[in-house]
Amino acid sequence: MDTLIERAREALGAAHVPYSEYRVGAALRTADGEIFTGCNVENANYSNSLHAEEVAIGTAVTAGHHEFDRLAVSSGVRDGVTPCGMCRQTLAEFCGDDLTIVCDCGDGEVATYTLGELLPETISASTLTDAADNDSPHDMSDSDSGESS
Repeated sequence: MDTLIERAREALGAAHVPYSEYRVGAALRTADGEIFTGCNVENANYSNSLHAEEVAIGTAVTAGHHEFDRLAVSSGVRDGVTPCGMCRQTLAEFCGDDLTIVCDCGDGEVATYTLGELLPETISASTLTDAADNDSPHDMSDSDSGESS
């Protein structure tokens, strides 16, 4: 079995999921081979819940890592769960489109994707820089607003 899948499975055992009962574990490998894990941590206010991938990347970044090459995700039901959109965007902050994401389907089966496949046309630092470099398309002083000055 893939070492990262094994570590993701171990991590999901610590998940705090009193509401959904849907355990998720993630294992993120840095470019230099160190592995950081995370599990989902639910909160009664669902929007404050933490996802396994977020916990793993937050722990890795806190430890000084900013380059990653592989992520594994597993759920308690081994259903091939992929990172959600929010987690994909968080990963895109630190990883290129070529980040390998391995999803545990159970019985030794995995589904493998790249971050670029799961999140095409991501919002990036260059997206924000490009927007700031352009004039606002909603400049209220434009004459095409239908109002005269």
